[in-house]
Amino acid sequence: MTDEAQQERVDSIAPATAAFEPADASAGLNPGGGAAPTPDAAPATPAVDRHPPTGAMSAERLAMKALEARLLGGERKLRRREVAAGAGLSLLSARKLWRALGFPNFGDEDVAFTERDQAALSTVVDLVRAGKLTEEAAISVTRSIGQMTDRMVVWQIEALVEDMVHEQGVTDAVARKRLVNELPALVDALEEVLVYSWRRQLNAGVQRLAVRAEAGLQASEEGREGDEDDAPLPLARAVGFADLVSYTSLSRRMNEKTLARLVQRFENKCAEIISVGGGRLVKTVGDEVLYIAETPAAGAEISLALAEAFTEDEILPEARVAMVWGRILSRLGDIYGPTVNLAARLTTLADPGTVLVDSMTASALEHDERFVMIPQAPENVRGFGEINPVRLTRGRGKGLVLD
Repeated sequence: MTDEAQQERVDSIAPATAAFEPADASAGLNPGGGAAPTPDAAPATPAVDRHPPTGAMSAERLAMKALEARLLGGERKLRRREVAAGAGLSLLSARKLWRALGFPNFGDEDVAFTERDQAALSTVVDLVRAGKLTEEAAISVTRSIGQMTDRMVVWQIEALVEDMVHEQGVTDAVARKRLVNELPALVDALEEVLVYSWRRQLNAGVQRLAVRAEAGLQASEEGREGDEDDAPLPLARAVGFADLVSYTSLSRRMNEKTLARLVQRFENKCAEIISVGGGRLVKTVGDEVLYIAETPAAGAEISLALAEAFTEDEILPEARVAMVWGRILSRLGDIYGPTVNLAARLTTLADPGTVLVDSMTASALEHDERFVMIPQAPENVRGFGEINPVRLTRGRGKGLVLD
């Protein structure tokens, strides 16, 4: 087995809770104790690309190099061992963080990093060494950043490409090449809005998940006996699903552009309604959206608004909607627990254009004149046995008002 393969194997079985390993100058940086060179033994001359381009660079290549230098904070000049050493870490510990960020593996001789990479690595490590985060928490937080920003940039690139295709009348391939030249004018503004949004979302998240969490649990006590499957879970939420009817058959008959517009219209409409209703869109999976709200009434308003919006939409098909008020576990940006599973099961029972809730949720809403509950025939639901679904309809009031 080669040294690199052995390193991969050690890294893959290392416990996530082990402390970040400091670099050991006397034994090199190899966590396995091998005779890896220290930074002092590195060549004095700057590293160069092992496959330098021949001849003059094309305009596209020059534009890409300029954009990369701007985004990465400079030219790639450092190898992975040099970056780890600069942060005072073993290579094994550095790679834990890089993998959490979603970076690919690099070899010992790959010149893939800049000084900004070293500074970012040091920032995370300093939080652990100062006792502000455990290593496990640091890796989890780092992974959240990696996964969310990865999805974010894919979304943004595709949106920009689609806009160029539509507005400039070029092909998809041409738009993707032009993006390299057009993106520099957007970088600073996108970065500013990203940081602004993160701060606003963090503030809202603290309110939802910390300040008001106890009040939500107290509000969920009515009608419960304490032995429910979700009783140990820490948050009370209204959990809803909206599922487009006949999406699969529709998508088979659509070309790429039409399908993209349908998906975008679906997600945009869901995001707007859920946001206006004070809820949070947890995720979309093709033709289905998962959302939560802090109270059963807020969840009911969102659910009814979604069902009505898709019924009235001239392009999108109707949606089946279901909502359950109960307790959940929130982890990794997603939600888990019996409440989520029951809401998903109820969605499959709902008729197109309608909203179903369970009997516990109906009890929480029965004294609110904005809603009317219509009991349905009992159903045997996998994993839950016999349940009593209730159809939720609108009572007094106008519901959510969308601008």
